Amino acid sequence: MLALAGIIILGILAQWVAWKFKIPAILPLILIGLLVGPLATLYTGDGTKLIQPIWNGTEGLFPGESLFYFVSLAISIILFEGGLTLRRSEILNVGPVIIKLITLAVVVTFFGAGLAAHFIFDLSWPISFLFSSLIIVTGPTVITPILRNIPLKKDVSAVLKWEGILIDPIGALVAVLVFEFIRVGGGEEFTFTALVEFSKIVLVGFTFGFTFAYGLAFSLKRKIVPHYLLNVVTLATVLGVFVLSDIFAHESGLLSVVVMGMVLGNINLPYLDEILYFKESLSVLLISILFILLAANINLEDLQLVYNWKAGLLFAVVVFIVRPLGVFLSSSKSGLKTNEKLFISWVGPRGIVAAGIASLFGLKLYKEGVPGAEYITPLVFMIVLGTVLLNATTARYVAKLVGVFLNKSEGILIIGASKISRLIALYIKNNNKHVVLVDSNRDNITKAKDLGLDAIEANIYGEQLKDNIELNDVGYLMALTANSDINKYAINKFKDQFGENGSFRLITSDEMNNPNNNPQEGLFSHTDDYYKLIALAEKYPSIQEIKIKDKKHYKTLIEITKEDSDIIPLFIKNSTKNLRIISSYSREIDQIQEDSYLAYIGKPFDIEEV
Repeated sequence: MLALAGIIILGILAQWVAWKFKIPAILPLILIGLLVGPLATLYTGDGTKLIQPIWNGTEGLFPGESLFYFVSLAISIILFEGGLTLRRSEILNVGPVIIKLITLAVVVTFFGAGLAAHFIFDLSWPISFLFSSLIIVTGPTVITPILRNIPLKKDVSAVLKWEGILIDPIGALVAVLVFEFIRVGGGEEFTFTALVEFSKIVLVGFTFGFTFAYGLAFSLKRKIVPHYLLNVVTLATVLGVFVLSDIFAHESGLLSVVVMGMVLGNINLPYLDEILYFKESLSVLLISILFILLAANINLEDLQLVYNWKAGLLFAVVVFIVRPLGVFLSSSKSGLKTNEKLFISWVGPRGIVAAGIASLFGLKLYKEGVPGAEYITPLVFMIVLGTVLLNATTARYVAKLVGVFLNKSEGILIIGASKISRLIALYIKNNNKHVVLVDSNRDNITKAKDLGLDAIEANIYGEQLKDNIELNDVGYLMALTANSDINKYAINKFKDQFGENGSFRLITSDEMNNPNNNPQEGLFSHTDDYYKLIALAEKYPSIQEIKIKDKKHYKTLIEITKEDSDIIPLFIKNSTKNLRIISSYSREIDQIQEDSYLAYIGKPFDIEEV
């Protein structure tokens, strides 16, 4: 009981340390696992581990195969949660790159790392390729914390996030095939069987994933499941799909849950954010437990096997040769720039799937007396720990060095997704700017998504927006709700995180009636509040533009908007489609450039007047 409680307490402590120092949690988790596991034998009186997951095969916290059953179920939940975060809109520009990363780059890693392991450690070809198959995967458990702490271009973060989630079941599948090849002994019979099994895994994985995703979505939309059972029913469905899929096709469960998560994440599903929030909390707990258990399960003798220069050389080949080669081949003739390819090449930390499957296969083959099997677990953990440590400590500096770090975030976050907000957001998007709408009203979010806009159903009084990767490039904040208290609260809460370049809110009715009380964060006009904007949006449901000839002409246009209540100025757009938000406090006429346009909502300007 003490050991079980200790794992949870130490795991959450490690998560807090990771949050405090902005590093992937896997790093302190593995270090704690090693300290209470193999390294504990150096300082305990009787030379035993403080936490013993498996001892003599049939004793310990998880005797026999139970540890690996727990690992498999936990990974299914983690990957499902990752699948929920994948959005089709994120990969419009980089879809082909992601597909190549999970196909072509997999082949490069498989053969490149396999060759390196064979010639550096003199391992047999089967064991070498089992090792390489296990390090194919990156993972959302380690990629996500890195992306949360580094503002990157949306395409770069999308590539890394999608690769980390989609490659997990692929890597697991390849590892299973190699593992079975070693156990069976290869040959033509195995080759035919492997092709059949591969086809079954893909067919069953996609079929179960799609079928149960739409089945669960139907149940939630029709309110067959009561709200208080929403999260636990979803959890039970994920575990059921994983196990059932595995029964029909061995090792198809991971693919099924990833597909299920992806489908659900792209359906207009009620309470999706609640499900995601619950799954994220559960994933944090499971990751905390898993990494400590798996690291503690390693023996000191295993660590001594890789405590030499050969391990360093293998690590260098994997990180500095194999990974960049796979990325550059996968991204050739794509829209990614060389500096973006370099950063993606650098960030390739391995995660829970590699560690979990390595522990399982390494132990099984070692018990069966396969030569070299004792190297599998320590070598994979060396790659996992090394890549996480390297990327966690250097990713931010490398991003700045190669020029993918967003020194100035140009994205725009709009609080409120009413009709006027949607009109403004659509105009911003059509001018090639990243814009995200946030609203707690599901109908507004649905309408925004139907227009192809990025929209998040969230309560700004909660913490849902705090670590959202989709908002990494946001530098402008606009509060456009009907409630002045919410607008003021949003500015005060998020101006430092999302409003580094400017935070604006609509003026209140009281401020509108008092010209002397024009706040610095006032938006658009000091004579127009939310109700005037929404009324104008109903009357003139489009945003129009008029060319600005010069500063004097711009001043004339603004004077007209003051006199005509049917025109409200919104943005100034220059020749490069860069938008400047018009503040009610300052018109900034000195910054007017040639070939600029005034974007406004309302009736067309009278040409004779201007």
